[in-house]
Amino acid sequence: MARKKGQSPLFRRPVVSWALYDWANSAFATTVMAGFFPVFFKQYWNVGVEASVSTFRLGVANGAASLIIALTAPLLGTIADRGGIRVRLLLLATVLGAAATGGLYLAGEGQWQLAVALYLVASLGFWSGITFNDALILDVAESKDELDLISAYGYALGYVGGGLLFAVNVAMTLKPEFFGLASAAEAVRLSFVTVAAWWILFSLPVFLFVREGKPAAPLGLLAAARSSFGELKATVTHVRRYRPLLWFLLAYWLYIDGVNTVIKMAVDYGLSLGFPEESLIVALLLTQFVAFPAALAFGWLGSRIGAVNGIFIAIAVYVAATIGAYGMQSATHFYALAVAIGLVQGGIQSLSRSYFGGLVPVEKRGEFFGFYNMVGKFSAVIGPTLVGVTALVTGSTRAGILSVLLLFGVGAILLWQARRVAATAQN
Repeated sequence: MARKKGQSPLFRRPVVSWALYDWANSAFATTVMAGFFPVFFKQYWNVGVEASVSTFRLGVANGAASLIIALTAPLLGTIADRGGIRVRLLLLATVLGAAATGGLYLAGEGQWQLAVALYLVASLGFWSGITFNDALILDVAESKDELDLISAYGYALGYVGGGLLFAVNVAMTLKPEFFGLASAAEAVRLSFVTVAAWWILFSLPVFLFVREGKPAAPLGLLAAARSSFGELKATVTHVRRYRPLLWFLLAYWLYIDGVNTVIKMAVDYGLSLGFPEESLIVALLLTQFVAFPAALAFGWLGSRIGAVNGIFIAIAVYVAATIGAYGMQSATHFYALAVAIGLVQGGIQSLSRSYFGGLVPVEKRGEFFGFYNMVGKFSAVIGPTLVGVTALVTGSTRAGILSVLLLFGVGAILLWQARRVAATAQN
C-alpha cells in the first residue's frame, strides 16, 4: 500500500507491528530480569542457603547467559542475512524465550539448578530476538531519515508495555489475596506465566505484518549456518573497514556500559544506603513510565539535531545524575534520580540503534547488528567490576558509583572521534 503524503511513519502497520515487539519482550526485561528473578532466586530457589553462595550462583548464571548470548549474536545475525529468515528466526527465539519463562512457574522451592537452566534459555531467546528485530528496522523504515523516530517509537512502547505488566505483577505480590492467590510466592510464580503470555500475544503482529527483504541468492538454514562460520571470522575485518562504524562501536561499548551499570547497580546502591525496598520498586516503575514520552521526544530531537548530538545530551544527563547519586541522602533523592535516568535511558538506547543502522551496509545488517548486540552484551562487564573494585579499595559505595563517570567520559571522547571520522569519510 502506498504511503499517503504527509503521513507519519508511526501509523504504518509494519512500523506499529515492529514496535509492538518491544512492547512484548520488555515484560521479560522488567518483571523477570530487573524485578523478580534476582529476588526470588535468593529467597525461594536458594532458601536456607548462605547469601554469599546464592549471590555467587546468580552471578555465574548471569555471566554464563551473557557469554553465550555475546558469542552467538553475530553468528545468528549472519545466518539471518544469508538465509533471509529474520522473521522466522525471530519467531523461534520468541517461542523459545516465552516457553522457558513460563517454565519458571514449575521450578519449586530450592530448585535453583532448574531455575538457572530455564533462565539461560529464556535469556537466549530474549537477546536473540532483539538481534533479529533490530535488523528488521531497515525493512519497516522507508528511508534513513525515519530511523531515529521509528527506533525511539519501539523503545517508548517497550517502556510502557513492560511497565504496565510489571505494575500488575507488583500488585499481585503486594495483594495476592485480591487476585485469589494464596501467597506472594505464588503471585511471583504466576507472574512468570503472565510474562510468557504477554510476550507471545503482542509479538503476533510482527510475524503477520512485517515483510523482510530477501537476499539475491538466499541459502537454506543448514547451508547458511555452514557459511556463517567463515563469515563470522570476516565480520571483525568487515567492521574494521568501516572506520566511522568502528569508532562508534568503541564509544558505544563504553558509554552503554555506563548505562547498563546504572541500571543494574541502582537498586543495590539504594539498598546499601538504607532506602526502603518499596521505595526502590516505585522508583523502578517511575523510570519506566517517564521513559515512554522521553524516548519519543529523543526520537524527534534526533531527527532535528542529529542522533550523535542527542547521544551527547543523554551522556551529559547521566554524568549529572551520577554525580547527584554520589551525594544522595534520602529516598526522595532516589526518586529524582529515577526521573533523570528515565528521561534519557530510552533516548540513548534508541538513538544509538538508529545511528548504527544508518552506518550499516544494507546487505550486512543482520551480521552487523549481531555484532552490535554482542558489543552491548560484553559491555555489561567493565562497569559493575569497576564499581565493585572501587568500593572495595576505598571502602565507600559512594565512591564506587562515582567511578562510572570514567565510562561516560571516555565514551564521549570516542563518540566525538566517531563523528569526526564520519564527517571526513563523507567529504
